[in-house]
Amino acid sequence: MGLYGGKTMKQVHKKKALKKSQKILDHMGSEELAANLFRATQTDAKLRREQIKSEAMANQTHQRVGKKVRETIKELGGTMPENLTTPDAITQAKKRIKNSKKKTINKPKT
Repeated sequence: MGLYGGKTMKQVHKKKALKKSQKILDHMGSEELAANLFRATQTDAKLRREQIKSEAMANQTHQRVGKKVRETIKELGGTMPENLTTPDAITQAKKRIKNSKKKTINKPKT
């Protein structure tokens, strides 16, 4: 919630106009994925470093770190994660695979 300005994953899912069956992570571009990965790795490190054990404290830590990442994005003039475009990552990946197979098949033999 910290990274997404207090929005729940359900709210982000709706804002990005995803179907119920679609997973948010499958429909993030590299910028949003990187922000989420940075938040997750830094939170994990902080939980271990500060030996945070309780679920409530862990949740607070996730939210605080996410908020800091969001503040940094804002300070750098970036687009907030919930406002980034929602690529159809699965369809794009299938197209890349199909095109690479075509290139391999059509590649002249030497």
